[in-house]
Amino acid sequence: MTIQETYNFIESLKTDTTEKSEIKVYEELLHILSKLKTREFSKDEIQSIETELDSLNLQSNPENRKKYYKNALSNFQKYLKDTFSLTSKGYYTKLGMQLGSSFGIVAGIIIGERFEKPLGIALGIGVGMLIGVFVGRSMDAKAKNENRML
Repeated sequence: MTIQETYNFIESLKTDTTEKSEIKVYEELLHILSKLKTREFSKDEIQSIETELDSLNLQSNPENRKKYYKNALSNFQKYLKDTFSLTSKGYYTKLGMQLGSSFGIVAGIIIGERFEKPLGIALGIGVGMLIGVFVGRSMDAKAKNENRML
C-alpha cells in the first residue's frame, strides 16, 4: 500500500465516523502521511515505509476501530522513530514531563524525609515536571532544526 493510497483510505475512514476521539486518531495519521509525502526519501526508504504500512494491515475491518488504529498509529510512530529518527510534534516534551514527574516523586520522597512528606512529594513532582518540560522543549527544538520532526 503506497503512502498516497493509505492517505486516501484513512481520509475515507475519517469521513465515515462521527466520533471525535476516533477522528483525532485519523487526523494524526493523515498528518504524518502528508508530512512523509513531502519529505525526500530514497527508493529503498519509501519501499520500507510502504512495507511497514502493509504490515499494519490498515484495511482490515476491526470491531473497535479507534483502538485498532490508535495502536497502528503508535506502532507506525515507533517505526519512524527507530528507523528514520523522525518524531512527532511535542514528543520530547511529553517524554520529559513523564520522566520529570517520575524522578520528582523519588526526589520528593527524599526531600520529604527532612520536612513533611506530602509537601516534599508535591514539590518534587512540580520541580521534576518543570525541568522535564524545559529539557523536552529544547530537544523538540533541536529535532525541528535538524528536520527530524513530522
